[in-house]
Amino acid sequence: MDDTQLAHRLSRDLDGTFESLVHAHVDRCHAIAHRMTGNPHDAEEITQDALVRAYRALATYDPERIRDLRIRPWLATIVLNLCRNRARSRHVPTTPLDALVEAGREPMADAASDPAGAAMRTADRERLAARLAALPERYRAPVVLRHVDDLSYAEIAAVLGRPEGTLKAQVHRGLALLRAAMAPTDLEELTA
Repeated sequence: MDDTQLAHRLSRDLDGTFESLVHAHVDRCHAIAHRMTGNPHDAEEITQDALVRAYRALATYDPERIRDLRIRPWLATIVLNLCRNRARSRHVPTTPLDALVEAGREPMADAASDPAGAAMRTADRERLAARLAALPERYRAPVVLRHVDDLSYAEIAAVLGRPEGTLKAQVHRGLALLRAAMAPTDLEELTA
């Protein structure tokens, strides 16, 4: 079921359909939170809090507003706001990420047949994730939303409240900073 169908079902039966929303979006909410905070425990708490807040908000919306809702960017906004609130309340910078692309993990058979290769790919992802975590938040959030969550620039603009042109420049600048931070040997290993 796509998000448009999900929004229509939510507008008719919030309690009966909310579980479908959770199943459809819990992983991506967790991925955004994990990439923004770098802490899997914090990401779990933020994801749970975001879904609770989403339910409470939907309970106050009229059916027409729910039908018109663009669920992916709306949930991404909630998650990002909770990540920012957590970082502010702790007065500490975010920590490095464990891995940049969970969905890009090799199947178990590949790891079993080529453990050295699997270890190198894991190390590459961890180096890239650490560099992503080191980006300033103004670049990290647009890069994560564009290249990890695959939101369009229009959706990112809605989430972050910034003009699309600014976001394109921030994504471009963030990627340039990532490339500049990569050692020449890292780039060769990642492209090989």
